[in-house]
Amino acid sequence: MRVNRLQPEFYQGDTLAVARELLGKLLVHESPDGVTAGRIVEVEAYIGPDDRAAHSYNNRRSERTEIQYGPGGYAYVFRIYGMYNCFNIVTQAPGRPEVVLVRALEPVAGLELMARRRKIADIGPGHLSKLTGGPGRLCQAMEITMRQYGSNLCSGCLYLLDDGTSVSDQDILATPRINIDYAGEARDHLWRFIIRGNPCVSVEQVKR
Repeated sequence: MRVNRLQPEFYQGDTLAVARELLGKLLVHESPDGVTAGRIVEVEAYIGPDDRAAHSYNNRRSERTEIQYGPGGYAYVFRIYGMYNCFNIVTQAPGRPEVVLVRALEPVAGLELMARRRKIADIGPGHLSKLTGGPGRLCQAMEITMRQYGSNLCSGCLYLLDDGTSVSDQDILATPRINIDYAGEARDHLWRFIIRGNPCVSVEQVKR
């Protein structure tokens, strides 16, 4: 089986399509401490200037959002609550500031290292969601920090792989995004995609 690193053309397509296609792909980080990897099981799409939930809503442009205005295939990392990092993938062509937030992974490599970073003793099958089930958790487990802001995902130590795993449309569930009640009608867009029934998904159903 051939394993391929995702190339720029993958990221520079329609953001909603890219978000769905990211499900099942492997996120890998080669750090000085070791290699960690997880299969993407939950994502959210943010569709730029017309999306009230997006950081680039109404063409907002700042030092923080600047990377979104370049070509797809780069890392957009931001911090929430002053302590948790969130890893996003820039999509689309230059000038179209759209991203996909990676919300949850299923750990596949470097679990003991992930557990040390997360300060978790039990990493049995029923506890994997505690490692990478949520954007803050996965960044801590994978050691994705603000240092990775702007990283080229097509080269370097933080990247995505296609190992041939496919996720059928029947196994993908689309729901509203999480924690964006401030975003008016945009809060109801079905732009969150999960692998149905995967135990590492942060939340299966979103209630309004």
